[in-house]
Amino acid sequence: MKALRFGRHAAIAVIAAGALALTACGSDNATGTTPAGNQTSAGPKVTGTLTGIGSSAQGAAMDAWKTSFASANQGATVQYSPDGSGAGRKAILDGSAQFAGSDAYLSDAELTSSKDKCGPDGAINIPVYISPIAVAFNLPGLTELKLDATTVAKIFRGTIVKWNDPAIAALNPGVTLPDTKVTPVNRSDDSGTTSNFTDYLAAAAPEVWTDKSAGVWPASLQGENAKGTSGVVKTVTDTPGAVTYADDSAVSGKLGVAQIKVGDSFTKISADAAAKAVDAGKPVDGRPANDLSIKLDRKTTASGAYPVVLVSYHVVCTTYASQETVDLVKAFENYVVSDAGQKAAADSAKSAPLSSALAAKAVKAIESIKVKS
Repeated sequence: MKALRFGRHAAIAVIAAGALALTACGSDNATGTTPAGNQTSAGPKVTGTLTGIGSSAQGAAMDAWKTSFASANQGATVQYSPDGSGAGRKAILDGSAQFAGSDAYLSDAELTSSKDKCGPDGAINIPVYISPIAVAFNLPGLTELKLDATTVAKIFRGTIVKWNDPAIAALNPGVTLPDTKVTPVNRSDDSGTTSNFTDYLAAAAPEVWTDKSAGVWPASLQGENAKGTSGVVKTVTDTPGAVTYADDSAVSGKLGVAQIKVGDSFTKISADAAAKAVDAGKPVDGRPANDLSIKLDRKTTASGAYPVVLVSYHVVCTTYASQETVDLVKAFENYVVSDAGQKAAADSAKSAPLSSALAAKAVKAIESIKVKS
């Protein structure tokens, strides 16, 4: 299967004419959008309240999206509670939210379950946000370290207990490492960031990380924990020697961040490097039409790639009970994946914009949403 292309520098299609061109009022093309690359004329704005729950990693991007969308659509409000990806997926499945933000796509079992509230075709996963996950630490005087997958896995399994451990020292010649206790800090909630991080460890360091990838941290491992991205970052900020994994936008300038070994060299964290890693991603097999779930290659050796990356989704129903909800979902999601929406996310959260090819597929998926018959 041909790899999807996600490069940051790929041209982004003009999917909608920005939020100002989003329309509604029950037409067949409720958002006023046309195929990628075309613009539309301004029309009536959507109104109503759209409720989402989910990924805290998307928090900064969601704040930007909500504000811009609401200012262009007076009378329309997007509510979003960053309670974690697991909470978001649960909410879309039980009908308590109209969309979910999730750093992990729905499992096969969740897809089947989604048919109860979302109709016979269930829910679909639409990529909206690409971002690197930082391995972030609090070591006064040190802003950067070089680590490989095996060493990261040992740190979070608790088998490396001091920062001057020979394994860390060997990767950082000439760096004075303190004799400070390593305190791993993990997410306490069901988290898509945890799912992506443990997926990387399980694939890239299987001899050390013997647990399967999961959104819930292994109960057998010792360490501190905190809820949400902000929770783990605060705990590490307050604890010398602590280390965590978190969306890079939440740790930039606050904590030291590791370079990750890829092939024979080390890669600094950046949106560009995250996009290069996602370049090798492939569609997940066996998914329904218009579902855009992506399988990442965590063992890539591509130069300049940063494989500790998440692709965050908006999980939406393929059908909703009312035309008003359909119009509102389409309008908001078309804005999110548009050139303007992706730029807003990149400016606020340092994310990598969707490529033109993926954005065009996202528009097609969004336009397939309809009213329940």
